[in-house]
Amino acid sequence: QVLLVESGGGLVQPGGSLRLSCAASGIIFSTYAMGWYRQGPGKQRELVATVSWPSGRSTHYAESGKGRVTIFRDNAKNTVYLQMNSLKPEDTAVYHCTAQNGQLNYWGQGTQVTVSS
Repeated sequence: QVLLVESGGGLVQPGGSLRLSCAASGIIFSTYAMGWYRQGPGKQRELVATVSWPSGRSTHYAESGKGRVTIFRDNAKNTVYLQMNSLKPEDTAVYHCTAQNGQLNYWGQGTQVTVSS
């Protein structure tokens, strides 16, 4: 059984930081490209960032997060992280972790991030 379990969400003030984690099990983690997507209230799901396999040498960021967001992976811990700085109210969303290998694509249940004063 493949499980992607996100954690680290919560309530943060504008300008604050959060680090999200996604622990994977049931897959050979290093063979999967990993990513983060988000879905804000009343919005469509959108890409936040992706990181390549196996080493994470290549990353890709949505324009909205460039300079504020960093994605990285720790294959020894089967975990991918999303460091978010200078958070804005428009970053409020449920953040989902994804794992992709060819046509195999798995999603986590998500973690809520709320940016508000």
